[in-house]
Amino acid sequence: MSEKHPENFIIVGVTLDGQRFRPSDWAERLCGIMSAFGADHRMTYSPYVRPGSHAGEKCVYVAARIHDLEPMAYNFLVSFAADNGLQVIKTGLPDAKSDD
Repeated sequence: MSEKHPENFIIVGVTLDGQRFRPSDWAERLCGIMSAFGADHRMTYSPYVRPGSHAGEKCVYVAARIHDLEPMAYNFLVSFAADNGLQVIKTGLPDAKSDD
């Protein structure tokens, strides 16, 4: 994924060699660092980085729009997937939504 042309993508909780990524709540943890607390003191996931499932595996949906707002966050997510050898699927999704 090129920094010049950010794309929507899905980080799937399966490594390139087919192993399930651990810990089991990795997607929620990763999305949690991109979340914020609202006036009601409840955590809200970013609309651009959301946990979900894809083909029965935990995943994180990432909308390219986050690159416009916070390029370091986008680059962090790309690096997280690469550093952990996770499968990444480029998508044409307009927003980061789950298929649950």
